[in-house]
Amino acid sequence: MSLILTELQNSVFTITLNRPEKYNSFTEPMALELQAALKRAREDDVRCVILKATGKAFCAGQDLPEVMERAKESGYQLADTVRTTYNPVIRAIRKLPKPVVCAVQGTAAGAGANIAFACDITIASKTAMFVQAFSRIGLIPDSGGTFFLPRLTGFARTNAMYLLDEKISAEKAVEIGLIYNTMDAEDLSESVEQIAQKLANMPTKGFALYKEAINHSFQNTLEEQLSLEANLQSEAGNTKDYREGVSAFLEKREPKYKGN
Repeated sequence: MSLILTELQNSVFTITLNRPEKYNSFTEPMALELQAALKRAREDDVRCVILKATGKAFCAGQDLPEVMERAKESGYQLADTVRTTYNPVIRAIRKLPKPVVCAVQGTAAGAGANIAFACDITIASKTAMFVQAFSRIGLIPDSGGTFFLPRLTGFARTNAMYLLDEKISAEKAVEIGLIYNTMDAEDLSESVEQIAQKLANMPTKGFALYKEAINHSFQNTLEEQLSLEANLQSEAGNTKDYREGVSAFLEKREPKYKGN
C-alpha cells in the first residue's frame, strides 16, 4: 500500500498521507514519497494542491521506532533525519508556485503540526488538536517550527506551546492565528475541495509571484520588499491572466484564467 496517495482532478492535485494505522507518523520512505508528490505538483497541469490525511490523526510527527533503529547505525545523528525527511518537505511547500490548502481532520503533532502551519491555507476539523510534543522528549521543534510559530502567533504563545507542551484546539488555533478556519468534521472535505477548486480557477501565476513575495518578506527590509514588489508586479503585469482579468472587467464578463 502506498504511503502517499495522489489524485489529479480539475487541476487540483490532492496529496494524502496514508499510514493511518500509525497515525500517519513519518518514516523516511513515507517522507520521500511525499517529496516526490510535491515535485509532481510543480507540473503545469496542477494549479492548486490539497494536503490531507486518512484515519483519525492528521500526522503524529516522526515514527520514533524508526529513529531508535537508525540510532544503532554508526555515525547517525538526528540531524540526518531532519535534513532528509522534513527540511525538503517544508522547502517544497514554501517554494511550490501553487497554493497549498491543508485539511487537518485530527491531531497534528510535532512535525505534523508544523507541516500544516507551513501550508498557505490550513483548515481544521473542530475535533482537531495541534501540539508540538517535542519538549516531552527533550527535542526542539523542527520542520520550520521555530521559524513559523513565532511569526504566526507571537513569542509568548510559541514559548507556551513548546515549553509547556500546550495543546491547541482547532478553534483556539484560529483565534491565535495559527490556521485560517475550522468547521464541523463532516464539512471539512467538501469545503477544502471547494476552496481548492476556486483557487485553481483563478490567476495562479499571480499566486506564484505573491508566494515568492511573502517568502522574501521574512528576511527583507521594507525597502528591499518594496523593490521586490515592483519587480514582481511587472512580471504579473506581463501574464496572460492579467490581460484576461482586465479584459473581463472592461467587458463586464467572468474571466477565464489559464494560470499563465
